[in-house]
Amino acid sequence: MNRKLWLLTVLLFFCYSHSYTQENTAAGNDIEYHFDKAREFGNKNKMEPALEELNTAMEIAFKNNDQKALIDTYHKFAILYLRLQKDDSAEYYADRSKSLLKDISYPYGEATHKYIDAIISYRDGKNFLAISMLNEAKQINNDRNLLNNILFVEGIIFLNLEKYESATKNFNALAVNTDIYEKDYLAAKANIKLAEINNRTENYEESIKNAQSALKLAKANNFYLEVLEANRLLTRTNEKLGLFESALAYNRNIVNIKDSIFTLEKSLAETKTADNIQTKFMKDEIGRQEAKIEELNQSKNRTEITAILTAAFLIVISILAISLYRNNQIKLKTNDLLHTKNNELQAARDAAVMAMEAKTNFLSTVSHELRTPLYAVTGLTHLLLEENPSENQKEHLKSLKFSGDYLLNFINDILQINKIDADKLEALQIDFNLKKILSEVINSLHQSAKANKTKIELEFDENIPSHLLGDPLKLSQIFINLIGNGIKFTKGGQVTVIAKLAKKVEENLTIYF
Repeated sequence: MNRKLWLLTVLLFFCYSHSYTQENTAAGNDIEYHFDKAREFGNKNKMEPALEELNTAMEIAFKNNDQKALIDTYHKFAILYLRLQKDDSAEYYADRSKSLLKDISYPYGEATHKYIDAIISYRDGKNFLAISMLNEAKQINNDRNLLNNILFVEGIIFLNLEKYESATKNFNALAVNTDIYEKDYLAAKANIKLAEINNRTENYEESIKNAQSALKLAKANNFYLEVLEANRLLTRTNEKLGLFESALAYNRNIVNIKDSIFTLEKSLAETKTADNIQTKFMKDEIGRQEAKIEELNQSKNRTEITAILTAAFLIVISILAISLYRNNQIKLKTNDLLHTKNNELQAARDAAVMAMEAKTNFLSTVSHELRTPLYAVTGLTHLLLEENPSENQKEHLKSLKFSGDYLLNFINDILQINKIDADKLEALQIDFNLKKILSEVINSLHQSAKANKTKIELEFDENIPSHLLGDPLKLSQIFINLIGNGIKFTKGGQVTVIAKLAKKVEENLTIYF
C-alpha cells in the first residue's frame, strides 16, 4: 500500500502547458506566469507556494471572467490536492471544472480532465479503465506537454501490471524528451522508473546507470522527491551487488534529504495553506452569489433573483454532495458484488436443477429395467407354488415370492422419487396382518440366519389385532433392514423379534418393537 501511495505521489505532477493563443490579453499572460511558477514549485515539492500561485491565478481568472483559465486552475488545484492526499478537495475542484466544461468547447480542458480521472481510477485499482481514459485524452489533445505526462502515467500503469516491455518503451521515450516546459523533470522521473524496472528484472548494472542519471538531473534542478527516490534505488541496487560502502553512502543521503524536506512544520504549513485556500474560495463563491442577489434586489428583477437563488442552492447542494461521494462509490461497488453473487447463485440453481433431472431420469430408467425381470421371477414363483411342491420346497418358494414382491414394490417406490423430493409422498392406508408380515420377513431371511448359525425367534403379543390399517410395504422395508442387520452381526447366537402392544386409545395403537 505504501509503495502504491509513493507511485501516486510521483505521478501526480503538473501537466502545464500554454492553453491560450497569441490573442490573449496581458491578464492572460499574468495567469501563465503564475501557472509556470506553480509548476516550478510543485516539481520541487514546495506545495505551499505552489498553492498560493494557483490561488492568485484563480483570482485573476475570476476578475477577467475567463472560463478556460478557471478550468485550467481548477484542474491544477485538483492535481495538487491529490498529491496532498486530500481526495475530497481534489474531487470538488474536478467537479467544478467539469460543470464549466459543459458550457464551452475546450478540447485541452477535456483532455486534462480525463487525465485526472485516469489517475483517480489508477489509485482505485482500476488499471484498465485508467488506460482507456488516457487513450481518450490522447485523441482529443495535441499539446506536447500533456501528451508527455499521459505517456508517463501510462508507463506507471504498465509497470504496476508488470508489462515491463511496454513500460520501458514509454520511459525510454521520456528519457530523451524535448518538452519545452518539463524536459529535465520528465527525464529524471523516466530514468528513475527505468532504474526500477532494471532492478526488478535483476539488470543491476543498468539500474545503477539509470538511477545515477536521474540523480544528476534531480540535483541540478532541486527536484527533491526525485533525489530521494534515486538514492533509494541506488542503495537497494548496490546492496544486491554487494557494494555495501556505496549503499551506505546513498542511505546517508536519504536520511539527510528526509530531514530537510519531510518535516512536521512543512506538512502542517502545506495543509493549512490548502485548507485556507479552499475555505477562502468557498467564502468568495458565497460572497459572489450574495453580491448578485443584492444587485438583483436593487433592480427589482425577481426573475433573475430566482435564477441566482437557484444557482446558489445548487452550489450548496454540490458542496454537500462531495461528502456523500465516497459513500455512493461504496454502494456502487456493493451493488456490483451483489449482482455477481446473484449470477453465481442462478448458475448454481440451474446446475442443481439439471442434476436433479438427470438423477430422476436415471432412477426412472433403472427402475423400469429392473421391473421386467422381477415380474418374471414373481410370476414363475407363483406358478411353482400352484404345482403342489413339497413342504420343503414350498417354504423356499414362499420366501422367494415374498422377496420378489418386496423388491417390486420397492422399485415402484423409487419411481416416486420426485414426490419424495417435493415432500409429497404419503404412506398408504390399507388393511394388513402384522404377524403375517413379520413371519414372511423372518422366512425370507431364514437362509441368511442359517448361514450364520443364528436362530430367529418371534415373540408376538396376541393382544395385537389381526387387522391393522397402515402401509405394509414400508413396514416390511424397515423390518428387513433391522432384522437383516441383526443377523449380519450375530453369528452362532439368537435374534429375537419382539412385538408388544404398548398402548391402545380408541382406534389408535402404539406397538413396541
